Amino acid sequence: MPVISLNVNGKSVSIDVDPATPVLWVLREHLNLVGTKYGCGVAQCGACTIMLDNVAVRSCMLPVSSVAKRNITTVEGLSENGDHPVQKAWQEIDVAQCGYCQTGQIMSAVALLKSNPNPTDAQIEASMSGNICRCGTYLRIKEAIKAAAKQS
Repeated sequence: MPVISLNVNGKSVSIDVDPATPVLWVLREHLNLVGTKYGCGVAQCGACTIMLDNVAVRSCMLPVSSVAKRNITTVEGLSENGDHPVQKAWQEIDVAQCGYCQTGQIMSAVALLKSNPNPTDAQIEASMSGNICRCGTYLRIKEAIKAAAKQS
């Protein structure tokens, strides 16, 4: 197997895995970055969302060979102390209920705010529509994104 070089959360790492291995499993099983969650396994729920070059992508079906030398950011890479503006807003608004989908939600929100620092409700809804929350915290998610936009 070839060694694949990755840039994860600002650090260069080399990993010896099958090039077809999904990024999700490289992060969780080989790099011990378990904040990114397995949800549906078919890139439909958003639980596995990471940022690839500041764009939200699903990691469960993304082969690791396709991300070599690109910038991967996981929820662990947002801040050392959980004090990224989106993370702080999530806590202040008390978004999480069960919490399982929240890292994917947060990563999608961060990517949205990087590309659009002051989104409208419609833009938030469109950007977040690929992330499913079984607990239905969508209104709090939108409120937290607005609060984070004001903090940034």
